Amino acid sequence: MSSIGSGYDLSAGQFSPDGRVFQVEYALKAVENSGSVIAIRGCDGVVFGVEKIITSKLYEEGSNRRVYSIDNHIGAAVAGLLSDARAAVNRARDEAANFRDTYQVPIPLKTLCERLGHYMHYFTVYGSLRPFGVSILLGTWDEVNGPKLMEIDPAGSTRGYYGCAVGKGRQNAKTEIEKLEMSKMSCRELVKEVAKVIYSVHDEVKDKHFELELSWIGKDTNGRHELVPKDIFEEAKKYAEEALNDSDDEDTDM
Repeated sequence: MSSIGSGYDLSAGQFSPDGRVFQVEYALKAVENSGSVIAIRGCDGVVFGVEKIITSKLYEEGSNRRVYSIDNHIGAAVAGLLSDARAAVNRARDEAANFRDTYQVPIPLKTLCERLGHYMHYFTVYGSLRPFGVSILLGTWDEVNGPKLMEIDPAGSTRGYYGCAVGKGRQNAKTEIEKLEMSKMSCRELVKEVAKVIYSVHDEVKDKHFELELSWIGKDTNGRHELVPKDIFEEAKKYAEEALNDSDDEDTDM
């Protein structure tokens, strides 16, 4: 990305001569500078993992969460500017509530992503607005259709995934996720792997402290998005730390 837009980065509604929209690229950069966020779709649900960077020891544990429930049956994890994320999540909740009031059924994940994607895209075509500096991973599960996982980026584009990663460590995280046989793994198994990936991509040099957030939605939760229970969370965290220590020992021996 060029650091200078040569005047073509003054408005989100303006293309550069080579077809780029710099304001959208800057929004994507805001996402890339965020802590890593991953989501993996297993055989019986979706697991979310967040590397929440702690910039001060004075922060209260559990504050400024990056995992949200959009509706009972849809969970989300966000990377990027937290204030933008809250605004997008509130919009998603409004869309889910309006759909339920109108049709008396929960909103399908694809419909929610299309509506929220259209809303976020609206902010990329007018000069008086700026794009959302956030990417959102959304997941759901039901008995009929099974697990679903989708992503919405700052441009408003929506995509379906089996496994997805955004943020600082996205490339390394994607490499690790591709090694997993996700379609054969349960949520309980994936919780450990998600924690392991988050720990493996964390950069201890640049960001010494971080808080791990884990949530899931699937058969074990009866289709409700919930934080991973404390006992399972601690087990997954211990598994991830041991895997990281083993990896460091191997590097030292070499």
